[in-house]
Amino acid sequence: MRWPEVYPSRVVVASLKPLSRQRENHVLRQDEGPKWAKVPAMTSAGTVHDLRHSHRSQGLLFAVLGAIAFSGKAVLAKLMYRMGADPFAVVGLRMLMAFPMFLAMAWWAGRAQQADGGVHRLTSRQWWQIVGLGFCGYYLASTLDFMGLKYISASLERAILYLNPTIVLILSALWLGQAVRLQQVLAMLLSYVGVVIVWMHDWDSATLVAAGAHDLDAHRAIMLGSVLVFLSALSYAIYLMGSGQLVQRFGSMRLVGLASCAACGIAVLQWWAVAHLTDGAQGRVAHLPWQAWALSALNATCCTVLPVWLVMRGVQLLGATMASQAGMVGPLSTIWMAAWWLGEPVTWRLLVGTGTVLVGIVMLARSNQSGQAQAQALTRAKA
Repeated sequence: MRWPEVYPSRVVVASLKPLSRQRENHVLRQDEGPKWAKVPAMTSAGTVHDLRHSHRSQGLLFAVLGAIAFSGKAVLAKLMYRMGADPFAVVGLRMLMAFPMFLAMAWWAGRAQQADGGVHRLTSRQWWQIVGLGFCGYYLASTLDFMGLKYISASLERAILYLNPTIVLILSALWLGQAVRLQQVLAMLLSYVGVVIVWMHDWDSATLVAAGAHDLDAHRAIMLGSVLVFLSALSYAIYLMGSGQLVQRFGSMRLVGLASCAACGIAVLQWWAVAHLTDGAQGRVAHLPWQAWALSALNATCCTVLPVWLVMRGVQLLGATMASQAGMVGPLSTIWMAAWWLGEPVTWRLLVGTGTVLVGIVMLARSNQSGQAQAQALTRAKA
């Protein structure tokens, strides 16, 4: 998501406000715990309980709302397709409208770091790294995602995107030599089995799901859309693997803002080039009704920029692990919204497949936590 989205086993976000001057560029990790766990030592038990309960409730609300808002992106895009928009127009409008907000996000985050004395000037190499991350993680992933959405259901799209943690694990094993445990393999297999079940749901409803693919056979459209969305998840997984050092140096809010601005520029340039080269056959927006423009504005604000802040705030208050688990409501909300607004069928295969994917991702996340705990215990023992 697709603009920045949170995946259960790969949550790396920065604190919106540094907790101390010695930790200006603090990155909230799973082993550090949520903000509600950090309370002053001279606080009464009742006050501590109230503070923790308040932070948990607020964090849960932010994380759930962020996941639901991210999920609405697919539904809004498919509604725009029904109004005559194509993927290039949808991506271009979304990026163009979101650009000022991401620019403001990057400026605000940089100003906050400067006020705390922790601002870092970007070198030319880092600028190119940010442009590369924006291209891979936001522009390419978003473009492939919206292209795939034209051919498959919103529910299948969301299920495929939730495979992102498994892709990160596979790439880590191939590129970094990271060991993969049996429990992780089983969790990955379960997740992919769930996606196959949801895919069979789309296959059986191919004529209805791929109604917008006028140039392709319905079943071929399902296959093409699935491949495109999977490539989108792969592109975002590469972004996650390459963004770690920059996140720790600049904070996730500033990095997201800068990389998204770069992605916006690339997407708008692509939009213009496609419209010019096809003589307006692709990327044209003049014929779109005002409702399509309103949906695009809603997509850029409530389903792109706002969820970024909501999820980051949820992780800050709730902790990465609990926030990612709260984000599991995303696929379920997609099913409901797609059925309500798009009329997409809800079958037992869809429900069982989505549930299987979520169970597999939860197993994978817990397996990763268990592996980290074992590694830390071994390190302490050796020390």
